[in-house]
Amino acid sequence: MTKDELISKLKTIVQPYIQDEEAFNNLSEKTDFINDLKINSANLVDVILDVEDEFDIRIENEDMEKMISVEAVMAIVNEKLSKK
Repeated sequence: MTKDELISKLKTIVQPYIQDEEAFNNLSEKTDFINDLKINSANLVDVILDVEDEFDIRIENEDMEKMISVEAVMAIVNEKLSKK
């Protein structure tokens, strides 16, 4: 999966939870879910669960704690997919 494909899928996943439309429109690898998109911690858990479902992967608790930016999510998803 290319970087652009992964970012596109992540945009679809996070869209229902965002609070900052402008930051969402400018979403990139450097986007922070909490500081940029204003996603609260409860919704961040929903994002993680949606990522698990979308990519058919299992995300461990220690990985969940790191998943606060698009870049971190991409790294974890790619790592999990490479092990399948």
